[in-house]
Amino acid sequence: MGRKSSKAKEKKQKRLEERAVMDAVCAKVEAANKLDDPLEAFPLFKKYDRNGLNISIECKKVSSLDQATVDWAFELTKTNMETLYEQSEWGWKDREKRDELTDDRAWYLIAWEEGSSPVAFIHFRFDVECGDEVLYCYEAQLEIKVRRKGLGKFLIQILQLMANSTQMKKVMLTVFKHNHGAYQFFREALQFEIDETSPSMSGCCGDDCSYEILSRRTKYGEGQHTHSNSHSGGCCH
Repeated sequence: MGRKSSKAKEKKQKRLEERAVMDAVCAKVEAANKLDDPLEAFPLFKKYDRNGLNISIECKKVSSLDQATVDWAFELTKTNMETLYEQSEWGWKDREKRDELTDDRAWYLIAWEEGSSPVAFIHFRFDVECGDEVLYCYEAQLEIKVRRKGLGKFLIQILQLMANSTQMKKVMLTVFKHNHGAYQFFREALQFEIDETSPSMSGCCGDDCSYEILSRRTKYGEGQHTHSNSHSGGCCH
């Protein structure tokens, strides 16, 4: 009897510890989402003045964007990504993508050209993924005229800085395998690794999946590996 009761106590203790860890993860995500401007701590990164570009960069929640900017972001995503989506198992659906881009949790980094027209954006969220606090990059889209000038790399570096400053464990993103340029860019130029939650690593569908999940750890995630199978739903949304 004593043995059984001690096992039950251990189980209860373990549950309490797991709950405390999850509460701490959620608290970090909620604190990050309450910031007015995660870019405020990095004033030097509000400008990009290289390779013939004169760009100002701002970070805003989707609720602070005007409709014209939201429409531009959707149209740019559609122009750049529709064909790639149609070549995948997901397919392209205007409404689904618009809903994703305008989700209440969406944050935007927007690059404005001199004369104030937007030329690039990143849609990201502070979220919980498989038990870890992460900054998840949903879209990184650039107009053709500003590509291959270092701006994309600069914007992703900003994500890494913001992930560190908010104590997220990693920056994550999903990339199509057949989007060779983007895949190479993240793996080679930015040193992202295939995440342990990616289909090819978790063995759920391997080669049949048209995408990989990539990640790059922050100083808060170094040397740590996720063992939890819990999904991001439930605690912070």
